[in-house]
Amino acid sequence: MDFTFYKYQGTGNDFIMMDDRVQAFDEKNLDLVRKLCDRKFGIGADGLILIRNHPDYDFEMVYFNSDGSQSMCGNGARCAVAFSSFLGIVSDSTRFLAIDGPHEAILRNNQVELLMGDVKGIEDRRSDFFVNTGSPHHIRFVEEIKSYPVFDEGKSVRYDSQYAPSGTNVNFLQELATGEVFVRTYERGVENETLSCGTGVTAAALVFGSQKNLNEVKIKTLGGNLSVKFEENGKGGYQNIWLIGPAEQVFSGKISIKENQL
Repeated sequence: MDFTFYKYQGTGNDFIMMDDRVQAFDEKNLDLVRKLCDRKFGIGADGLILIRNHPDYDFEMVYFNSDGSQSMCGNGARCAVAFSSFLGIVSDSTRFLAIDGPHEAILRNNQVELLMGDVKGIEDRRSDFFVNTGSPHHIRFVEEIKSYPVFDEGKSVRYDSQYAPSGTNVNFLQELATGEVFVRTYERGVENETLSCGTGVTAAALVFGSQKNLNEVKIKTLGGNLSVKFEENGKGGYQNIWLIGPAEQVFSGKISIKENQL
């Protein structure tokens, strides 16, 4: 099987992109997804994204984590918008479909501004918090975040019985300055720390913003800078949530995968 692919990254979250408007890719072949995302024996990526036609939207984003599972991915969605612009499907703005429902996005000043889904609220989890921003996120404030054991602590929370059987993503954050935090992420489906996580920084921004009475938060990650804007809906939840940051093409190529390699 021969595949043409494009590699995109959004603040260090990297994705294999495929133009699958003819629906040639077998989305049930999860071994293939895992093979392509493998950093030793494949292309290597945090996830794989298919761009497909949809009768009611500009396009549909079909997203897979590197282990073959599916969820909403904020940085992946921003990269999907940039890729769709590259393909000529969209121009300055778009409305597209993802696994958690419809989204809107704007391309402006080399940034992709993504409208996330509404969030019902923030749950207290002992001294931590839980927010679902299209994907589940456990949020914890820490000190000395640069030296914090993200992998070990993240893995422990990800598999905690309170989140069984599906588990959760885990985000650690530290306040840097007024309206600014540093966020590190243990990402479910990748089963490791990633350089950035769009749904995760959105969840972290909502928690931090709720405590500091802010409606815009600047985010630093290991892979770059993002910002999140939002509004309270008066019912304990949030709406008009915008995830804003860069998304760029890294390279393109072709790969051949033999059946006996899967």
